[in-house]
Amino acid sequence: MTEETENLCRELKKMADEDGYTLQPDKEILEDLLIGLIENEKRYGYHACPCRLASGVLAEDMDIICPCDYRDPDLEDYGCCYCTLYVNEDWISGMKPHDPIPERRPVKKILGKQEQVDMTIKETTDEISVWRCTVCGYLCARHEPPEQCPICKAKKERFEKFSL
Repeated sequence: MTEETENLCRELKKMADEDGYTLQPDKEILEDLLIGLIENEKRYGYHACPCRLASGVLAEDMDIICPCDYRDPDLEDYGCCYCTLYVNEDWISGMKPHDPIPERRPVKKILGKQEQVDMTIKETTDEISVWRCTVCGYLCARHEPPEQCPICKAKKERFEKFSL
C-alpha cells in the first residue's frame, strides 16, 4: 500500500471500529477500494463509492459518498455493502453468500437528468421513521433501526419508533 492508501485505511478503520463496523478483510480488495476512493476524492472532491458512477455534482451524489446511505441495509440483508468495503461477521464466515448485491440506489439518481424514454420508474413508497435508542437517546431517520447504536453500541432491539 502507498502512504496515501495506508492513511485512508487507518482513518476508515478507526471510524469503523468506533462505530461497530468491519472493513473488508482481504487486503488486495481493500487496497483496490481505497485507491478508488482516493481517485474519486481527487476527481470529484469527495469519496464517492468506488463501485458506482458519480455525477461529479455533490448534491446529486450525497447518497453515495462513503459510507453511503445504503451501507446499513446492505449489511443487514447481504452481509456487506455494495462495494464490499464494509462487511459483517456472517459475510466473513461465509454464512452469507458472496453474491453480487442488488443496487438500491433509485434509478432516477443513477440515470441523472437523462431523458427516460419508454421507461417507468417505480417510486418507493416506504415510509422513513425516526428511531430512538432507548439506552442513550440517539435518534436516526431511516426505514429500519440500525443493527447497533453508533453511540452506546446497543443492539437493534433497543430501538423504538419515535414521534412527537
